Amino acid sequence: MNRQAKGRTPLKPPRNPPSSQKDPVGVYCRVRPLGVEDEECCIEVISSSTIQLHAPEGFKTNRNGEYKETQYSFKKVFGVSISQMELFEHVAKPLVDDLIHGKNGLLFTYGVTGSGKTFTMTGSPGQGGLLPRSLDMIFNSIGPYQTKRYVFKTDDKNGMEIQNEVDALLERQRRDNNLPAPKTTSSRQKVDPEIADMIKPEEAYKTEGVDEDSSYSVFVSYVEIYNNYIYDLLEETQEDVIKPKPPQSKILREDQNHNMYVAGCMEVEVKSAEETFQVFWRGQKKRKVANTRLNRESSRSHSVFIIKLAQAPLDADGDNILQDTNQVTVSQLCLVDLAGSERTGRTGAEGTRIREAGNINQSLLNLRTCIEILRENQMCGTNRMVPYRDSKVTHLFKNYFDGEGKVRMVVNVNPKADDYEETLLVMRFAEMTQEVEVARPADRPIWGFTPGRRHRNQAFKDELSRKLEERGGPLERDLPSAINHLVSSLPPLPSSEVTDPHDDITLPRLIEALQNRHRIRQMMIEEYNKAANMMKSTLQNMDSNLMSKDSFIHELNGRLMEKDKVVQSNKAEIERLEKKNKLLEHKFDILQKTTKTYEVDKRSLQQELETREQRLQRELTEKRRMEQRLHGVVSDTQHKWEKECERRVNAKQMEMQNKLWVKDEKLKQLKAIVTEGKTPGRPDPPGRPDPPPRQTQPHPQRPSRDERLPAKRSASPSPLPTTTPVRLHRRSRSAGGEKWVDHKPASSLDLGTVLQPVIPNAIQVSTPSEKTLSKCDRYVLTHQEIASDGEIRTKLIKGEVLKTRGGGQSVQFTDIETLKQELATVPGRKRKSSEGTSGNDDRSDGAWTDVETRCAVGMEMRAGSNMGPGLEHQGITKRRKP
Repeated sequence: MNRQAKGRTPLKPPRNPPSSQKDPVGVYCRVRPLGVEDEECCIEVISSSTIQLHAPEGFKTNRNGEYKETQYSFKKVFGVSISQMELFEHVAKPLVDDLIHGKNGLLFTYGVTGSGKTFTMTGSPGQGGLLPRSLDMIFNSIGPYQTKRYVFKTDDKNGMEIQNEVDALLERQRRDNNLPAPKTTSSRQKVDPEIADMIKPEEAYKTEGVDEDSSYSVFVSYVEIYNNYIYDLLEETQEDVIKPKPPQSKILREDQNHNMYVAGCMEVEVKSAEETFQVFWRGQKKRKVANTRLNRESSRSHSVFIIKLAQAPLDADGDNILQDTNQVTVSQLCLVDLAGSERTGRTGAEGTRIREAGNINQSLLNLRTCIEILRENQMCGTNRMVPYRDSKVTHLFKNYFDGEGKVRMVVNVNPKADDYEETLLVMRFAEMTQEVEVARPADRPIWGFTPGRRHRNQAFKDELSRKLEERGGPLERDLPSAINHLVSSLPPLPSSEVTDPHDDITLPRLIEALQNRHRIRQMMIEEYNKAANMMKSTLQNMDSNLMSKDSFIHELNGRLMEKDKVVQSNKAEIERLEKKNKLLEHKFDILQKTTKTYEVDKRSLQQELETREQRLQRELTEKRRMEQRLHGVVSDTQHKWEKECERRVNAKQMEMQNKLWVKDEKLKQLKAIVTEGKTPGRPDPPGRPDPPPRQTQPHPQRPSRDERLPAKRSASPSPLPTTTPVRLHRRSRSAGGEKWVDHKPASSLDLGTVLQPVIPNAIQVSTPSEKTLSKCDRYVLTHQEIASDGEIRTKLIKGEVLKTRGGGQSVQFTDIETLKQELATVPGRKRKSSEGTSGNDDRSDGAWTDVETRCAVGMEMRAGSNMGPGLEHQGITKRRKP
């Protein structure tokens, strides 16, 4: 038995190849057909390499409100009418060709959720996707040149071991003994209907130029990246119904050639496309999928299906694999189905789904970041570090972006209007990815063996079999070697050449040699007979053992039938329980949907309640503000009307006092006239008029200017109430405990008047300041100006000090009082015009002695008298303190 040999994986050029040839990442676009319920389409295929995006109705992409149409170019655009076969021919077929010729490849689908990525990669019955078509093409190409199982054997360090035919046979027997036979046969016979007839026979492809002098073997592995953890989908674990064991996550490691691989991942050797796809479907059923609002079966993880092709050349005879580790080449093709980017607001994700969506979007964002930095390093000549290790997706495939194989991407887009914003982001990422260049992998080296070895060996075997068949001999290839071994075991014959007729030595020697050969032949026959007898007895023993074994097997079959009956009853019970379980699950789903509906209603009601509470709080706050405002308005209006009423009462009192005083004066004058008429007196000398009697009247106290002003304004109409009343102060004194700012400019003249405005609690300033205004509530400005008659008129401009929002002070003027000083002149009493006097001021005594005239003057105060009740003889009331 030969020792196992390990091969390097893969056998590739140095880390930094001298070739500077680079190829851009091939980006293809596939447009999904529009759904039945979708009416508006936002994507238009312009040509075989260009598409155009239209903004849907109600969506503005420019600030000026205009619709903006954008165009994006790809290596090739596949419309809604493109079949899966045409897509495979342009996208995946070159990668499969490179795989068979010893080169690596990476193909991944990218797009938003529900855009058709899984359908593009996997397909459906009758419409196989890229993955089943790639497998079919691989086995159509290498089918006649595959080795038997376990000739190639994977190790735990991403390497490949080579075993000879004997070791591989023992390995197959050991594996077949460990696996239960019924399960193997049933798994080979029963095909899942979901994967049956994925590819039609007329759609099969085959690679041209396959190396016939090499042997091939295919290994597949299937992993998923879920929440940034790697899980093996082909790992067979014992399912515990009572206490299920969670799957163990795998880690990434780097082999001796600096290639990344999933440590501990199960790699299955497959020999046909059907077997490979069954292995894939077994792992596909374990993949994490969920039902969302946008997709009934939304992928919640990134799936990676790795096809590894091991090939080694035949020896010089073209019969066996060359047992040389340096001659082994391993190439692999990674088919990646990336989970779609999504917005949780549109998918309605909750709980675990939100976490899954966050990890999916984060891994896609890391992929975008790596692509951006690669593009920046290549275009700008920078040497920034690419953050491959931030995500398992980028870390696993970093070798491909560093030049270990071709990279191609299929961008799936959904033309419906709801996905317009996400589609824009996908288009920008695809446009940026096309600008990244990947180093072109080097071709596989030529080993120097003579080509056509397998064909010549097969032709020799066919010719040998034909000749043996013609001679009637056995057709086994081991028979000539056994015959040669028997012939070589006999003693050699001596020289039988006779040169002399009297030679007595040669013939006896020949006879003796022939006798020895005959004796040896007899001994060999006896030994063969003994061996045949022993073999016969052994066969008889084996027959007896076989019969006993048959009886034992028959007994076991009886037991097995009983067990089968028990199994059938258990299956029936399991089916019944499964039906019951499905019924309970259906009820549970209904209850979950009802619970979700109630939760949605509860949240909506809570939001409505919070909205109403906020609205009620705003209304209450607004009501309080309105009450305070109205309270202030009412208080101001009340204060104003109180002052107005007080002013009117004072004016009325003053008017009544004046009338009463006038009546008293009239009565006194009348009394004096009557008294003089009754009392005899000394006659006056002629020619000299008697002076008018001096009226001795009691002079009431003259009112001050502040108290006379309301009397002058009593004739004005009553002020109407306004929405924002202004406090008008009619007096120069402050009310209550208010503080005043008495602003008297330095240019004011001192007139020396007796009556001065007295303002208590006042701060006199020549120039007001903000600090002074902040201490007071009222403001008065003394302003002097020259009137039209040449006299100096003083105005007191009053106002209220208000606080501003900025923290300062402002003055709102509310009232103006005017103080005017005049020269005192004593006008003479005019005589009656009926007396015919000259224009002088002297009156004759007869005019005043006329009773009628004096009575008229005393009663009406209008016959030439200058003393009106509203002028010189107004009653002066006592001044009240402010």
